[in-house]
Amino acid sequence: MRLREFWQLVDEVFGPGYGRALAREQVLDALGDRTSVEALEAGLPPRDVWHALCDALDVPDDRRWGADVRRQAPPPSR
Repeated sequence: MRLREFWQLVDEVFGPGYGRALAREQVLDALGDRTSVEALEAGLPPRDVWHALCDALDVPDDRRWGADVRRQAPPPSR
């Protein structure tokens, strides 16, 4: 997943206003007590950040990839 795709999914799944606020303000344990924006700035892969955000907010698998069913990605490596 590219950074551009991460932001497209944030906008599509959560809505542009709410999604961007979540990415800036929601601190996630899975990201080392960082926000999504901080984790991305620290160099974490966008795919891992996306999964952490979705896990924290209990986004079901069928909603994680927005409307494009071809936009599937494997779960993050752990």
